[in-house]
Amino acid sequence: MRGKVGLIVGLAAGYVLGTRAGRERYEQIKAQAEKVWELDPVQKQVGKVTELGKSAVMALPNALWDSAVKVTKAATKSGSTPGQRLDDAIASGKDSVDEVAEGAQATAGEVRKAAHGAIDDIQKAADS
Repeated sequence: MRGKVGLIVGLAAGYVLGTRAGRERYEQIKAQAEKVWELDPVQKQVGKVTELGKSAVMALPNALWDSAVKVTKAATKSGSTPGQRLDDAIASGKDSVDEVAEGAQATAGEVRKAAHGAIDDIQKAADS
């Protein structure tokens, strides 16, 4: 299904760029694309992707902040030698890197899933 959408978009772009029909045909194609963009199902998906993007943007700073707090706590832990605190801070930093990377991958997966869903819904709306 996504391959079909890509093919259609590619053909349309190629036609617009290579056509000899001129500005009039370009304006017709542009008007049709704007009609599809304004359809309720398309705008619904745009809203979903926008909200997902906002939540994804907020998730990463939280993960980074939590990681910084863990490293700071490990580095300032009382009752241990400076060498032990350094080792604990390094270990905590390594653990935090993995957590941030996993969070970023999960977020990217959710964004990818939402985008594919949006493309499918847009295709359905355009077909009807």
